Amino acid sequence: MKQSDGKAHPFAGTRTMTRAQFLRLAARSAGALAASSVLGPARPALGALNEAGRAPVLRRPIPSSGQLLPVIGAGTAVVYSLDPGEAKFAVLVETVRTLLAHGGAVIDTSPTYGRAEQSLGEIFRRIGGREQAFLATKISTTGEQAGIDSVAASLRDLGTDRIDLLQVHNIRDTAVHLRTIRRLQDEGKVRYSGITTSFRNTYEEYERIMRREKLDFIQIDYALDNREAEERILPLARERGMAVLINLPFGRGRLFAKARGRALPPWAEEIDCGSWAQFFLKFVLAHPAVTAVIPGTDRPEYALDNLNAARGRIPDARMRERMLRYWDQLG
Repeated sequence: MKQSDGKAHPFAGTRTMTRAQFLRLAARSAGALAASSVLGPARPALGALNEAGRAPVLRRPIPSSGQLLPVIGAGTAVVYSLDPGEAKFAVLVETVRTLLAHGGAVIDTSPTYGRAEQSLGEIFRRIGGREQAFLATKISTTGEQAGIDSVAASLRDLGTDRIDLLQVHNIRDTAVHLRTIRRLQDEGKVRYSGITTSFRNTYEEYERIMRREKLDFIQIDYALDNREAEERILPLARERGMAVLINLPFGRGRLFAKARGRALPPWAEEIDCGSWAQFFLKFVLAHPAVTAVIPGTDRPEYALDNLNAARGRIPDARMRERMLRYWDQLG
């Protein structure tokens, strides 16, 4: 493999490693982290941890403030709706600890994700690290008072007195809830405002809101096999100076299903890619409008695997086209 600096690259030799093999190795690292977790909470993450011999996690600025965010975070829909007494809850605790300790920060949740906000609140009580996390949640209801009550419940369940990013979920009663969000910004309880969707039939209205409102963030679904957002919404976000969070970067599991049993193409090493998850995430990160990606993440080894997509080289436009051609020709 060619290297511009003549040194061995930390990702060299991983191009034929399957996701399962990679995750088995990552699990050992995560297990070691879990074993040492009694020593204290995770270290600060917004300045990504630069492990020996490893490139740091890439960070990008929020256009409205210049604050730098790690480009890989975590989503909590479905998988974080657990009771603390369930056996898998301890795995979620170590997943969040791993994300923060290894350079991640953005954690996206919602009061509509079952017990996810309560789970996160309990996790932060156990490990600390709230100040290292960039915590995003949503209002997903109708009516001003219902929205106000929803935010109060989120603050209580999350165990915090502020929310980094508060979003109108699926553009439901948007104008009403944006007024609430802006009032909370003035009060110092919310830092950034945003809107979300993951449904194509809302894109037209979503775009109208983007043109009408001053927003810090948008959140949209986008993946290697779901590229409609790049036609109008992602360019508009750049034009309007809005940060972009990407949800569903694995296409609700479709991408892994298609890649199952296949080795990465040999040229994946040219973008320091060691797993299919990294391949999918690097493609998304290569779009110039994207600020951060929030794949659903419920195991420490997944957090490590995903974060490695933000280390090393990101595809340029030519490589991105190559990735598209390769993917589209797979049976």
